[in-house]
Amino acid sequence: MERGMGTLAERMGIAFTEFTVERSVATMPVEGNTQPVGLLHGGAYVVLGESLGSMAANLHAGPGRLAVGVDINATHTRSARSGIVTGLCTPIHLGRSMTVHEIVVTDDQGRRCSTIRITNMIKDLPEH
Repeated sequence: MERGMGTLAERMGIAFTEFTVERSVATMPVEGNTQPVGLLHGGAYVVLGESLGSMAANLHAGPGRLAVGVDINATHTRSARSGIVTGLCTPIHLGRSMTVHEIVVTDDQGRRCSTIRITNMIKDLPEH
């Protein structure tokens, strides 16, 4: 995690508990990330998924390379109202120029709340 999580992920309370190319896990509190009726905001699921998928893609890309998101989608199947949610990120495709990851977000009871897929393009870091 040499580049860090970024200020948005930090503000949302995202905490990484595992971080490898093959498996990344992070948690996020529901409190503070809800929409007006008290449910975890759909965009919060996507921020968790993009944080996991992009960081995993950058780990795979290696030194001198940068992974940038080019597509993300999410299907929300359950609403979390309290506690924490956990995102599990696994690769679907790890290529030289592109990665695809799936992130499954579950609630405190292990029930799937959202399924996110992110595609990242890998390119050389720009020279400064």
